[in-house]
Amino acid sequence: MSRVNPKGEVWVFAEQEEGHLHEVSLELLSKGRQIADRLGVPLASCLLGSGLAKLPQTLIEHGADKVYAADDKLLAQYQATSYSKVIAGLVEERVPQIVVFGATAVGRDLAPRVASTLKAGLTADCTDLEIGDHVEPASKQEYKNLLLQVRPAFGGNIIATIVNPERWPQMATVREGVMVMPEVQKGRKGEVVKVPVKLTALDLPLEILERHRAAKRVDLKKARVIVAGGAGVGSKENFRLIWDLANALGAAAGASRAAVDNGWIDKDHQVGQTGTTVRPALYIAVGISGAVQHRAGMTDSAKILAINSDPQAPIFGVAHYGIVGDMNEVIPKLIQAIKAKQ
Repeated sequence: MSRVNPKGEVWVFAEQEEGHLHEVSLELLSKGRQIADRLGVPLASCLLGSGLAKLPQTLIEHGADKVYAADDKLLAQYQATSYSKVIAGLVEERVPQIVVFGATAVGRDLAPRVASTLKAGLTADCTDLEIGDHVEPASKQEYKNLLLQVRPAFGGNIIATIVNPERWPQMATVREGVMVMPEVQKGRKGEVVKVPVKLTALDLPLEILERHRAAKRVDLKKARVIVAGGAGVGSKENFRLIWDLANALGAAAGASRAAVDNGWIDKDHQVGQTGTTVRPALYIAVGISGAVQHRAGMTDSAKILAINSDPQAPIFGVAHYGIVGDMNEVIPKLIQAIKAKQ
């Protein structure tokens, strides 16, 4: 739809499964709250499913002023066709100015379908969202209070800011973990709007007979200490030292994309632009050069210790402490010192 209703609400899609909200849905409410306050409009959450019970109140306590709840047994299992029809219809009725989704498997599937139905733009995998003004270079026309959608581009070599001045709502998917989880405000009041669900058999083209889910092997977002290895580790055999140091510290093992691509560790352990964004109390980067793609996922760590044989490695530019040396000599000494104090 064309640009209308500059006082429209800011919406966050609340992804849930079997009555459990995805963390990114709550993380996005913190940024959504900032954006809505800047624009002077309500923050709303769009929630679909069956038997939603107390989930609307949870969203309100995390910052939503309003929750659009579509609660129907036909929405019990996620299907792109049915979910996109409900959301697109609600957008056309309520006319929000901004709609954001988490860049999860569901969000990456659903958001493009909604955008296509609405003929709106969509920026994928954003790492930040801000409000600002924009002047078109050719026409010199100025647009106020646009959503500035920030994301890495060209393989992470540049950071691009994307705007959508003409076709609304302004839509984006945002990576997990890049926004800070909002504080819970117990007892916070808000409005719950029940959304009527009008679906037919054509809107549910699939029948789900059986589901199999494999749990992640590690939850890096909740780890207080992470020991991560990169290409400089050298081999899968050498990566054993990363595990040994992590075990000595009671830490989680992480990795750069290079280590994952080399098959030294599973992708669940990947930190960075195409992995998980983390904020541990201590992040130990071993043999990681510190390319921008990796730094995007760990620079908010409270303390960073870099171990690298190259004194010019970019990782030292973001590290609070650095050790220049061979990891095969440094790590065993660290483990010995840790065990001596236990």
